[in-house]
Amino acid sequence: MIRLFKHYIPHAVVLLCFVDLVLLMLANEVSWRLRAEQIGMDPGDVVQRFGVHAAFAGVIVMAMVAVGVYGADALRSMRFAAARLLVAVSLGIIALSFVDFLFAGQHFWRSTLAYAMAFAIFLLIANRLLLSGLLGTSAFRRRVLVLGAGDRAQRLYQLAERPESGFAIVGYIAMSEAPPVVEEAIARSAIHDLTRFVGNLGVSEVVLALEERRNALPLKDLLRIKTTGVHVNEFSSFLERETGRVDLDTVNPSWLIFSDGFSSGRMFSSAAKRVFDVFASALLLVLTGPVILLFALIVKIDSRGPAFYRQPRVGLFGEPFDVIKLRSMRTDAEANGAQWAEKDDPRVTRVGRFIRKVRIDELPQAWSVLKGEMSFVGPRPERPQFVADLEGQLRYYAERHMVKPGITGWAQINYPYGASIEDSRHKLEYDLYYAKNYTPFLDFLIILQTLRVVLWSEGAR
Repeated sequence: MIRLFKHYIPHAVVLLCFVDLVLLMLANEVSWRLRAEQIGMDPGDVVQRFGVHAAFAGVIVMAMVAVGVYGADALRSMRFAAARLLVAVSLGIIALSFVDFLFAGQHFWRSTLAYAMAFAIFLLIANRLLLSGLLGTSAFRRRVLVLGAGDRAQRLYQLAERPESGFAIVGYIAMSEAPPVVEEAIARSAIHDLTRFVGNLGVSEVVLALEERRNALPLKDLLRIKTTGVHVNEFSSFLERETGRVDLDTVNPSWLIFSDGFSSGRMFSSAAKRVFDVFASALLLVLTGPVILLFALIVKIDSRGPAFYRQPRVGLFGEPFDVIKLRSMRTDAEANGAQWAEKDDPRVTRVGRFIRKVRIDELPQAWSVLKGEMSFVGPRPERPQFVADLEGQLRYYAERHMVKPGITGWAQINYPYGASIEDSRHKLEYDLYYAKNYTPFLDFLIILQTLRVVLWSEGAR
């Protein structure tokens, strides 16, 4: 994987994205020359159009990221990828047309955009057909040797079996006398020189998956392996990189303290985040104000009670604040106390079901963002009653309050909506990853991919 601003991206995705950018610029250049020839115009020097082509390719790629074209499902299924590509290119073309119309530009004519759309769809699908075979082979996967043969090694085995996995395990070494869980593991005593064994297998990374590390670390072997240029990684760090979450089953306080993350360089990032929050929330309230008022009226007509409701939530450093949302449930929804939302929850009104599905009920939260109580991106704010319960049952739950809560977040785009202790546990793993690895780049990715959640109602309840 390639680490970009503290966030890991698979090599296959980076390669695919790079080729897509080149092909999109080519599609825009071909469409420009085709249209110029049709109207008898000199196409001019291609260098002068480089900025326009880059803008075209950039917007389309952002739309592709937003709708999940580079996600695991799209990498596995050509049908899924083609469907998402059609949506992404269409959204990108609409956005370019709107911007060009708004600023009275001359760079993106409707005719050239129509040609570019057709060429882009053809080239992007062809790219996936040509590269799909390569992206699914071990040529783009790191060769990993696992030191350990117990339950942790078995988890790595299952992770490597996923079609979208970016690594291939070339062997397991049983480092203790305990019966191995992974049957194909080789006993350490059967290997005379572990460093040479690693070199002969062409290993690029060694992962420690020891069940008991006390007095069990093969320090001499690891030092020699490290000095040969092979990367040595610890189990929890490896899982974090490969899954995009902090594994609560294996992390301990010392790992959180000494591992990379929670850097002091956030001062600038936090200032930039706040500037973006103020600008974006003000703009969102202006643009969606009529929508909010319209649905507030519809909610009022549809069921008895106020159109908006306030509810206490836990924010930054555990401080309480009131969140404002459009009411989607009956007024007596919690007559018996706070309850988790359920699938097909009977307390949800007819209009409430729709506004939850398309996230319109969340729009008034932009006011909390403008006031500084929330951010656009961050862990979902929970209710004090739930927080008190979860902090008693889940380790490190309080650490998620070290960053501002958000309207959308890493957990929201990676884990379906859940309403149980176990779901909260899984979401906490993503929230801790976000708190540990936050950068404006990660925020940007989350905001883009929130469009996928809205368009396909992923996680809505």
